[in-house]
Amino acid sequence: MNLNLYGHDGQWLMVDCGVTFDEPLVAPYLNQNAGSRHHVVAPDPAFIVQQREQLAGLVITHGHEDHVGAVAALWPRLRCPVFATPFTAEILHRKLGQVGLAGKVPVQIVRPDATLTVGPFVLSWLAITHSIPEPQALLISTSAGTVFHTADWKIDAQPVSGKPFNANLYRQLGETELLALVGDSTNALKPGFSISERICAEGLNTVIKRCTGRVVISCFGSNIARLMSLARIAQHTGRYMALLGRSLDNMHGVAKKTGYWPDDLDVLEKAHIGYLPPDEVLVVATGSQGEPRAALNRMAIDASPYFELEAGDTVIFSSIVIPGNEKAVERLLEKLRKKGVEVVLSEDSEVPIHASGHPCVEELKLMYQWTKPQIAIPVHGEPEHLEAHAAVAREMGVKRTYVGRNGDLYLLAPQPGIRRARVKAGRIAIDQS
Repeated sequence: MNLNLYGHDGQWLMVDCGVTFDEPLVAPYLNQNAGSRHHVVAPDPAFIVQQREQLAGLVITHGHEDHVGAVAALWPRLRCPVFATPFTAEILHRKLGQVGLAGKVPVQIVRPDATLTVGPFVLSWLAITHSIPEPQALLISTSAGTVFHTADWKIDAQPVSGKPFNANLYRQLGETELLALVGDSTNALKPGFSISERICAEGLNTVIKRCTGRVVISCFGSNIARLMSLARIAQHTGRYMALLGRSLDNMHGVAKKTGYWPDDLDVLEKAHIGYLPPDEVLVVATGSQGEPRAALNRMAIDASPYFELEAGDTVIFSSIVIPGNEKAVERLLEKLRKKGVEVVLSEDSEVPIHASGHPCVEELKLMYQWTKPQIAIPVHGEPEHLEAHAAVAREMGVKRTYVGRNGDLYLLAPQPGIRRARVKAGRIAIDQS
């Protein structure tokens, strides 16, 4: 649930405003009377709300829930301009409409390569590769120095959607005396390189071609490139692809409206699935993390209104298990296996069927080699990920690395005499019907 604040010359810039899923240790009481409501958790914005007159703007780097999911709930307390690229802005507009804020929030749409002055900050949006259209890194320039905020990223030379990773863009930063890099640590414990989305598509094609019954694939709904790959695989294997799950329908709609969904890739109306022979069905379903109300779990308990899974069908998890969801996923797998359904997990597959959207160790090394920042501040991860990221930065010659906790505030300039303060950091619960 990312929310970052950069302060300079008496004003603040917020970068991202996201949510995370409910955690039992955070708010165990929320599940007692949950009913049909879904609970997520957002950062507590009390610090910046108290000085919102000094909040110059909010930049959303991309459309994942942990970066954009809290804007609709928190914006009435912030009342600042919001900046996003077209795909991300369309996601945000739909979220705002759901809570009665359509047309009330000043959302400025920026080009993916834009440069814009917001208060005392000169912002440059830098194209990068990730697992959703229009991922953006952000260069934040001030009279005191320049910070490179990577947001979520990876090096993908063969993306299914969007342009390949452009290393020259980041080599140029190494010639600018970059003050600090604030960067993604999600895969800092994983050696080597992440695999390309195109390699993942080839692996999925290999697995699906061998299947004889229905094929159900569960993946993260925001990965438009994965959905496009699956639609092409359906064409090549004589199947019809349908989407089950509100988030999948929504993302498909956003991709069509913003021009990212190819016209030649058809999606079948879900009501028609039950009338097709099993070997002509390819369904993409929500629920890869074992969510009880998601489409995949409903299939596992024969509660889907569209068809019933049978022995001979195959369920493919084109995803990883997010830490904390292991028990829920295991319960789901048990239900599927009891039905005689073959289950293929990404970690057990002989060919790649999932590609991470985050950089592994060798990608982090390359980024530091190219950009040469004076300071590294790892973000996006648990403490062990942040420490591992800092170790990589030090190995690549970065002199200062700061590994902190939620709420830590660093003085980056002027140098030396770095001070660390604490901003009261917390979490607030949001109800989403």
